[in-house]
Amino acid sequence: MAKFLTNREENYSQWYNDLVIKADMAENSAVRGCMVIKPYGYAIWEKIQAELDRRFKATGHVNAYFPLFIPKSFFSREASHVEGFAKECAVVTHYRLKHAPDGKGIIVDPDAKLEEELIVRPTSETIIWNTYKDWIHSYRDLPLLINQWANVVRWEMRTRLFLRTTEFLWQEGHTAHATREEAQQEALMILDLYADFAENYMALPVIKGVKTESEKFAGAIDTYTFEALMQDGKALQGGTSHFLGQNFAKAFDVQFANQEGKLDYVWATSWGVTTRLIGALIMAHADNNGLVLPPRLAPIQVVIIPIYKGNEQLGSISEIANDLRSKLEKAGFSVKYDDRDTQKPGFKFADYELKGVPVRLAIGPRDAENGTVEVARRDTLTKETINRDNVVTHVTALMEEIHQNIYRKAADFRAENTYSVDTWDEFRDIIENKGGFVMAHWDGSTETEEQIKNLTKATVRAIPFNAPAEEGKCVLSGKPSHRRVLFARAY
Repeated sequence: MAKFLTNREENYSQWYNDLVIKADMAENSAVRGCMVIKPYGYAIWEKIQAELDRRFKATGHVNAYFPLFIPKSFFSREASHVEGFAKECAVVTHYRLKHAPDGKGIIVDPDAKLEEELIVRPTSETIIWNTYKDWIHSYRDLPLLINQWANVVRWEMRTRLFLRTTEFLWQEGHTAHATREEAQQEALMILDLYADFAENYMALPVIKGVKTESEKFAGAIDTYTFEALMQDGKALQGGTSHFLGQNFAKAFDVQFANQEGKLDYVWATSWGVTTRLIGALIMAHADNNGLVLPPRLAPIQVVIIPIYKGNEQLGSISEIANDLRSKLEKAGFSVKYDDRDTQKPGFKFADYELKGVPVRLAIGPRDAENGTVEVARRDTLTKETINRDNVVTHVTALMEEIHQNIYRKAADFRAENTYSVDTWDEFRDIIENKGGFVMAHWDGSTETEEQIKNLTKATVRAIPFNAPAEEGKCVLSGKPSHRRVLFARAY
């Protein structure tokens, strides 16, 4: 175990916080609840961004940007939306500062009060649908498929780096459609896109489903979610896709002339994922030695470290290392050659383990003579010596093997910590003493759902799409239930 990390099994929360800071991913800022994303953490976000952006564009979406500030009156137009976000909103009331009358310090200028207060964007449905009113007039203007990469502010009381911060980065898609069916298909297609990204890039097995009435997005008809299990037995909502129906179109009077020439309200979706995905990567895969990054999201996929005495040895090893780096980069890998003379090889080994670099190559004088290289993989912490001529082929195969191994480990953990229960005693015992996913019958009522939450802090994470119809009785109320739903304590 890295000596500067708290043991994961002893204090999971502190281990997570230590790891984010020690791996140079992020740190707390001078602004309470906000974080500074450092270059290494931001490089992971850039990889997430790049792949998702590619997928959005491949499915016909384009990027735009909308204002950070939203007139307060916009929020009152969709009642459930304002109710859902009211407690988290930051409000701008004035636009100027001035020196205090006594000359000591700076105060808000009382004469610079805004005519209408502005909300700092917690989400953009209202400002975007007010804009769409001017863009959409006919069925020929539809579908409108727009995404934006942005920051949002939600005034959180309890924050944790990446998982829940007052300001965070995300993408939010906002689409408009001519029919209900098109909008529903869009929302489900995006959910599938997210889930496929999670599994094939994050090596993270997920469960897709629909949220309950009390857990859905404020202003949505249906909220679709993908949920993952972290190593402490808590669930994490990876992202959501919302079918908004005609709620926002009606609130902002966005109508279009259909093919029959009749006016109808537009059908809508919105969807998003955030920098919370980086938190999910850490909590699903990391260990007591540091990060374990899936190769497709690792900022550095291969690090090469020379082991030498004196400049003469370094010179010959560097020639070999730079040749290997060039070949690996041509094969599409991001490679770093760390020939710093300020740190010993042992320090470098530990540092790149901490940062989760998938593959490490070490070259010493004997390797230089024998045409070999030592290959170490981060996921298993195992090493082997191979012929230098085979490095590109070997590393290419190894990257896929590492991804599959990380995914398999997470999937096995989820399987071992997913329980199907029929009684309240079983349910409560697992939630309180074991953690994990619990598949249980629920009578479908908000009252029972709230009671379960109050008694155990567990919520319905999703009504899974793949949960078969099955008659049973609610674990708490004993009332009839037609399928099991997914419960867990969650971040």
